[in-house]
Amino acid sequence: MKVLIVSWEYPPVIVGGLGRHVHNLAVHLAQAGHDVVVLARQPSGTDAASHPTTDSSADGVRVVAAAEDPPHLIFGEDMIAWTLAMGHAMVRAGLQLSEEWRPDVVHAHDWLVAHPAITLAEHLGVPLVATIHATEAGRHSGWVSGRINKQVHSVEWWLANAADALITCSRSMRDEVCALFGPALSPVTVIHNGIDTATWAFRRRAPRTGPPRLFYAGRLEYEKGIQDAVKALREVRKTHPGTTLTVAGSGTQLEWLKQCAREARVSRSVRFIGSLGHDDLLAWLYQADAILLPSRYEPFGIVALEAAAAGAPLIASTAGGLGEAVIDGVTGRTFAPGDVAGLVSCIRNALDEPELTQQLADAARKRLTQEFDWATVAFATAEVYKTTSKRPHRTLGRPTIVERPLPGR
Repeated sequence: MKVLIVSWEYPPVIVGGLGRHVHNLAVHLAQAGHDVVVLARQPSGTDAASHPTTDSSADGVRVVAAAEDPPHLIFGEDMIAWTLAMGHAMVRAGLQLSEEWRPDVVHAHDWLVAHPAITLAEHLGVPLVATIHATEAGRHSGWVSGRINKQVHSVEWWLANAADALITCSRSMRDEVCALFGPALSPVTVIHNGIDTATWAFRRRAPRTGPPRLFYAGRLEYEKGIQDAVKALREVRKTHPGTTLTVAGSGTQLEWLKQCAREARVSRSVRFIGSLGHDDLLAWLYQADAILLPSRYEPFGIVALEAAAAGAPLIASTAGGLGEAVIDGVTGRTFAPGDVAGLVSCIRNALDEPELTQQLADAARKRLTQEFDWATVAFATAEVYKTTSKRPHRTLGRPTIVERPLPGR
């Protein structure tokens, strides 16, 4: 099939896990014989003079990266206007592409590309598939009361209801999408994220020497629950003196998390080391006694797969997709989101039972090859493409936005 993937992230422009997901999906679809074009963008803060629209190929995938237009817009300050401008540039690049290459299906990844994906699918008369990686309501514990929250939520609703098929990365995300954007949605298929085990090479762990080392990698945001890990560290150190927590990543809550560490009186035991490259991240996965994934909201949790592939023991909350990625007592240890006492218990058990901890890590690694292989993910995604037809056009009104948490929040 001819597949047009629309994404605001694609190497070398990477913001988070979405960019890695789209890259691996595109490459494996191409390896399976599909004709794949990714419509992406040039880096933020550039312009057509310094970074013109490019049309290149890498790893069997054709990549059209649209140049940023002249208006002075900054994503962090003008998010909606910036997103609309990016979409306009993508539409123009997509229309030019369609003069010599026409897709059989358009695949949109998240709300930021709703406008270009919907426009191109309608203009070309082809089915639109949308992967919803997360939701604005989910990121804010169910609340969409702010002005920007409502705007983002309404675009998500539009994309979900305009799509001819939907994909989510976990069953919990499927339920969330149906609750937020239903009831008239197209079929929703659950396809887990994949992992390239060759990239995250396995290493059997040597017995620990010295104080225990805990590790977190990811965005520094409230919903990631790092504040709970900081509180847990205070209690863990009472029974396991010298235990440290290293936090890798960047985000808006860095200073607040440092304040949390000071208030818990563990600031000297918590290190914030910023974002890491692949090799440095892998080195930390090899040396840590446990990887903490304390999310309060998590559509999937790609770090859980990366850590498992490297052989690192997993301690994760059951938030969203993490509850599907990590099985308590089988591939790791889990606790309820926000349950600091439960997290403390998991950490202590992991440190006190090193042989069982290693067995769980080995089981997590073996499970990856069975359920999270990228070739399997690409095959399942292609099946969605093949079985999706364009629905009759529906005129959509504005969604009713309920300013309250989702059930169970």
